[in-house]
Amino acid sequence: MTIEKIQDGVVVSLVYTLTVDGQEVDRAETDDPLEYLHGAENIEPGLEEALAGKKVGDKISVTLKPEDAYGEYDAEDIEVVESDEIPDAGMLRVGTPIEAEDEDGYFSRGYVREITDGKIVLDFNHPLAGKTLTYNVEVLGLREADQEELAHGHPHGLHGDFHDDDEDWDDEDWDDDEDYDNEDVSENGNRA
Repeated sequence: MTIEKIQDGVVVSLVYTLTVDGQEVDRAETDDPLEYLHGAENIEPGLEEALAGKKVGDKISVTLKPEDAYGEYDAEDIEVVESDEIPDAGMLRVGTPIEAEDEDGYFSRGYVREITDGKIVLDFNHPLAGKTLTYNVEVLGLREADQEELAHGHPHGLHGDFHDDDEDWDDEDWDDDEDYDNEDVSENGNRA
């Protein structure tokens, strides 16, 4: 079956550049395109909406406000802890990704925002929360998802790092992201 346009249940292969405040922060190129399952919340809601109905070869530019991307920055998602409460605190640097367990056993992922006077400031916001994002995208390929991909909610062989390969990405699932890599986060929480 030939897929003519992007719709739910279609695996989309694309290239893109992502800029924030005029600075490029991410890209996928033709030798390593992003693949996502349309309708499965693998990408930001606003971008998925903008891609609906597009065909192979279509190019779009879309600017997403925070509510259509990673959400607003939440100052309550900051935690200050004593450095002696964190194992190997001396190894931590600004931007180091961390994982913390709450009293109910839930894990959240974040990064070290600041280290001062025996205290470590942890930020559990996504590094792009509160940011307006601009994507320039080209659709490279479309195919029908198989039953297993539909059941799992992502294409198999997913290799783009659009969302750090999280299988069911959306802004509320950020703390479930298994491959979160925050090496390029600067002191102010932006990706460099």
